Amino acid sequence: MLHLQGGQMLQMLEKSLRKSLPESLKVYGTVFHMNRGNLFNLKALVDKWPDFGTVVVRPQEQEMTDNLDHYANTYLIYSKDPKNCQEFLGTSDVINWKQQLQIQSSQSSLHESIQNVAAAKSVQVKQTQCLLYMTPKTAKELLPSMQETKNSPLLSGEPKPINQEMFKFSSLDVTHAALVNEFWGFGGNERSLRFIERCIRTFPSSCLLGPEGTPVSWALMDQTGEMRAGATVPKYRVQGLMTHVIWAYVQDLEKRGFPIYGHTARTNKSIQKMSDTLHHIPMPCDWNQWHCVPL
Repeated sequence: MLHLQGGQMLQMLEKSLRKSLPESLKVYGTVFHMNRGNLFNLKALVDKWPDFGTVVVRPQEQEMTDNLDHYANTYLIYSKDPKNCQEFLGTSDVINWKQQLQIQSSQSSLHESIQNVAAAKSVQVKQTQCLLYMTPKTAKELLPSMQETKNSPLLSGEPKPINQEMFKFSSLDVTHAALVNEFWGFGGNERSLRFIERCIRTFPSSCLLGPEGTPVSWALMDQTGEMRAGATVPKYRVQGLMTHVIWAYVQDLEKRGFPIYGHTARTNKSIQKMSDTLHHIPMPCDWNQWHCVPL
């Protein structure tokens, strides 16, 4: 196991991961932001260097003090050889299997290795698979040869004008974290609230303020550079507000030069329809999360 330290190594890793997109997307997005401040205090581990087989990005040990906090205890994984990465994932210096944790990856092919290691460590695993999307401009830059990219317009589809007397564009404030947490499908607890607060403090976000001056629709970014936790309060749903939030958010993030992507559940037809409206491009690989709990 090697810990990649120093800007030059991480920049080399970013370039290498870019060649393996879209399967490396979750790790690529994370390393991209590590090279531009590493505001979540993450570290990258590889099995060998420079010709690595598997890379794991995880928090520093001092960030993982709560054994029950799988939001903090998050690992991002990409492997060039998913069937043979099992030994590396089983190393205690790489993953602390004694904690509740989550693993995220754009590779469903890691499932067997993760299950095998978890079984050997007496850990219960629950996998969640979702659809993965990339914005048109990001896809044109990162995946220009992909057929879906070639057939897609360069720009996101702009939604119809919004009632600017009723709704105002803004960004989330940390005081809005409880509201975001309430409607986040992966959240709703004290640990997820801390994670959302940290994301809001650390990264750009987007929201629409309603007549009451509070957010009615929103989205934020996590440590992997992914747009996440988007929602609209029930009173203002079916008005297309999320489309406006995401469209404005993408414009802001593109100006910052960020790669932009997100996921949605296979059952969430409304967000899939919104993604089509905005010309977001579905990826040939999945968004995967493995929630791991020691028995």
